[in-house]
Amino acid sequence: MASQAEQFASQLNLGAFGKATELKKRLWFTLGALVVYRLGTYIPIPGIDPSILSDIFEQQSGGILSMFNMFAGGALERMTIFALNVMPYISASIIMQLMTTVSPKLDQLKKEGESGRKKMNQYTRYLTVLLCLVQGYGISVGLESMTGSTGSAVIDPGMFFRFTTVVTLLGGTMFLLWLGEQITQRGVGNGISLIIFSGIVASFPGAIAQLLELGRVGSLSAFAILAILIGGGLIIYWIVWMERAQRRLIVQYPKRQVGNRMFGGENSHLPLKLNTAGVIPPIFASSILLMPATFASFAAADGAGWMSEITRLLGRGQPLYLLIFGSAIIFFCFFYTAVVFNPADTADNLRKNGGFIPGIRPGKNTTEYLDYVLTRITTVGAIYLMIVCLIPELLIGGLNIPIFLGGTSLLICVTVTMDTVAQIQSHMLAHQYEGLIKKSKLKGRNKR
Repeated sequence: MASQAEQFASQLNLGAFGKATELKKRLWFTLGALVVYRLGTYIPIPGIDPSILSDIFEQQSGGILSMFNMFAGGALERMTIFALNVMPYISASIIMQLMTTVSPKLDQLKKEGESGRKKMNQYTRYLTVLLCLVQGYGISVGLESMTGSTGSAVIDPGMFFRFTTVVTLLGGTMFLLWLGEQITQRGVGNGISLIIFSGIVASFPGAIAQLLELGRVGSLSAFAILAILIGGGLIIYWIVWMERAQRRLIVQYPKRQVGNRMFGGENSHLPLKLNTAGVIPPIFASSILLMPATFASFAAADGAGWMSEITRLLGRGQPLYLLIFGSAIIFFCFFYTAVVFNPADTADNLRKNGGFIPGIRPGKNTTEYLDYVLTRITTVGAIYLMIVCLIPELLIGGLNIPIFLGGTSLLICVTVTMDTVAQIQSHMLAHQYEGLIKKSKLKGRNKR
């Protein structure tokens, strides 16, 4: 079956794409939804002065808010209706995943299938609304305390401005969640991931121009710029190679006789990805860093000296920032892998289907072996993610290169692109299968 799938995949061409009308509709819908999102990142919140706000963010460039601005596709810098983007939803997802490990009720709910998943999503949305209210109010208060060289960032501060800001930011985030769902159901790819991806990619041209400008004014040499671009290409190649890496465990099924026929006896593989968690750990780690750092930055603007020191320590390339970021990536690698892959359930499913790993007894021994293998490959995957995300951070802090050329942004772009391309290929493959089935039916009718 796998060889047939590979044969069909190799035959995918533009002609097949031209005939796949359903796929084209999905692609056009995805593109239109992302255009709507990008337009929304230019609609400012009522009651602010965009020029003063731009000056303030330019003074704080390279800080932790720059990473938040990257995930928001530049919406935070312009303080638009999508300034929070989908980060509250990601934070709520982290909290709900953590709660499933300590709450038996939520853990049982997660195992109830589709109905349980819908309830978990509903609880996550309720928590998202709560986080939006808290973060939106914090942003509104922080905006009132921000002053640039020509005056305050808020035209008319007060409770009305805070109320409208909270409502606007909450509405923007909830609209993005709805838009992401529509992309997932009616488009191609994961909607939330594509929204983050489009925001990062939209900033790449400006980041390249900024990098070349640093070379023009003499801040970076031509050799350094060339090395950065080549290094980025090598990191992309390494990400693709590591994301495709698997540890395949051989699974055998015993022969059994039914009547006069013999069934089973074949071998199969249990594929374990080297990076089971995917791009989730860096995003979760960034979200964990962003929540306290954002409030610290706003409080520092209000004159709190100790908050200014925290903001400085959490700056890009600072030792405390690198330590927390790297530790959070490793933690979420193991945590998310434990959430999505349960060795005990996998061993139990193998035993029920009569499968076993050669040399390993079914049951408890299989569980321990799977846990042992998974721990080893997850360790390698966590180290890989930490290196990919931290080395560019050191370069950003040392050479002052644009934030959008960081390891997290490259990792998100590469993995989302790979997942989207895989879904496009599966749609085209399904279309070719449908074409073959129709041809076989026509031939059968003609023979009659």
